[in-house]
Amino acid sequence: MSTSPHPAPATTAVTIWSLEQTSAADLRPSAAPGDGVRVVRSERPLPEFSRFLYTAVGGDIRWTDRLGMSYAQWQETLDRPGVETWVAYENGTPAGYVELDPQAEGSVEIMYFGLIPAFRGRRIGGHLLSVGVARAWDLAERWPERTPTKRVWLHTCSEDGPHAMDNYLRRGFRLFDTRIEHGPAVETPGPWPGAHTA
Repeated sequence: MSTSPHPAPATTAVTIWSLEQTSAADLRPSAAPGDGVRVVRSERPLPEFSRFLYTAVGGDIRWTDRLGMSYAQWQETLDRPGVETWVAYENGTPAGYVELDPQAEGSVEIMYFGLIPAFRGRRIGGHLLSVGVARAWDLAERWPERTPTKRVWLHTCSEDGPHAMDNYLRRGFRLFDTRIEHGPAVETPGPWPGAHTA
């Protein structure tokens, strides 16, 4: 019996849920948090800022798909007509973000959404998601070349935060697909050692 000198790479199973809204009336906004929180569109999309948000929010939940992108690829992604980044700030400090990705036939995907760990569990996420979904529904008002929004949708998965699914359901999203994907086990790229987490 022969044994390989290299063990097989570890694999993991991830459950992926897809959710949608098909009318702006589906949105059930959360109560706004305290006066120190505001959500602002980043009107000059910079790869440096976008990458900061991506790594700060997703470092502990295995967001890795964009880490290999070059600066030019990141800029190209942000420059597509209708792509928007809405950032939550608490007293001037970025707390999290929503990235909207318009697609064909009036569909808008919430491509990324989340909070930096230090801001989780403080009632900011529901408000940020509410604003992001509302801006997905009225996106064509800011981008007249886009088809008016008919559907807002997103993916979440079993590696996301424990409150993610509940937040989506409370905002009026409905589940339309569930699947399991198998892939290589990926090390969590963050958070930064010593960083404050919720």
